[in-house]
Amino acid sequence: MPRPDTRAPTGEPLVGDVVRLDPLTPEDAPGLFEVFADPGVFEHGFRMLDRLTRPAQAEALVASHLAARPGRTAYTVRLVGDGELGPAGTVVGTSSLGDIDVPNESVHLGWTTYASRWWGTAVNPEAKLLLLAHAFEDCGFGRVQIQTDVVNERSQAAISRLGAVREGVLRRVARRADGSWRDTVVFSVLVDEWPVVRGRLQARIGAPTEVRASPGAPPGLPPESGSRPPAGP
Repeated sequence: MPRPDTRAPTGEPLVGDVVRLDPLTPEDAPGLFEVFADPGVFEHGFRMLDRLTRPAQAEALVASHLAARPGRTAYTVRLVGDGELGPAGTVVGTSSLGDIDVPNESVHLGWTTYASRWWGTAVNPEAKLLLLAHAFEDCGFGRVQIQTDVVNERSQAAISRLGAVREGVLRRVARRADGSWRDTVVFSVLVDEWPVVRGRLQARIGAPTEVRASPGAPPGLPPESGSRPPAGP
């Protein structure tokens, strides 16, 4: 039996010092188009989608993620404040919590993609910290799965840096956009491992970020920003 307090992700905004994660909406499509139109996203092994070339493709991608509810909660990742990373409200990527299995206390953190401009910054570590804290501390899950394509070595290295344990490879599990078959590398973090992983992430972003639910509307987006659908680890 699951713990009495185990529940599905709530869909509330998750707010840190660098980024905030708001539930994906159709209005996020323009910002996400900018993310998935970035050539750099596709240069290190992300092959589940082709690079987007038209805004309508981003609208379709957002619609497909929204259609996965309630089994998956997709988030748009935005910058919290003005700074070196960009203006407040800028859409930098997307991530999701899905494959929700409350009886077995398991959830999948994935469908993650960030524009290459924000790789190597505090964006991904803080977003992972917010999502993992929500999964373990708010929702009571015992296991969070994170996975990526076997050819995406950059993503595998990023997941390993979290402190996630590599469990193995699932062979020929999904067809890539180019028609080839994907092998998926599976990692996980267990609830007993979470304190160490949390400490690593906090050290990487330089502050003990806490999950803060925000009842207000998301910050306004600059004219060229918007939101895009999730992809990646």
